Amino acid sequence: MDAPTTAGVGLGQGKTSEADEKLFGMLAHLLGIVSSFIGALVIWQIKKEESPFVTDQGKEALNFQITIAIAYVALMLLSFIPIVGCFTSIAILLVGVASLVFCIIGGLDANKGKVYRYPFALRLIK
Repeated sequence: MDAPTTAGVGLGQGKTSEADEKLFGMLAHLLGIVSSFIGALVIWQIKKEESPFVTDQGKEALNFQITIAIAYVALMLLSFIPIVGCFTSIAILLVGVASLVFCIIGGLDANKGKVYRYPFALRLIK
């Protein structure tokens, strides 16, 4: 059974082997856990000419990590507001856990050769 594709993005359409495409697609998602958006940005920039699959997954991971960074900045700013600030630490924890879970799911799907879409992410990089 073939892995689902989105807009013609699938394995084996680039210059890179399918195993490498899966590896770099997975890394684009999982590096977000330790490096925020830097890991996905590096993977995307290195492989964007070689693999449509890695390009797609790199952009998806990058968009998600930028969304998470924006959420953290917004929550940090809200923490200075009395009463609202009391709840921001809980929200920061929830954003962190959601980021961890979705990055792992994205990495696992990319490692299987599936195109992964985060359930909530600003599509800033197209």
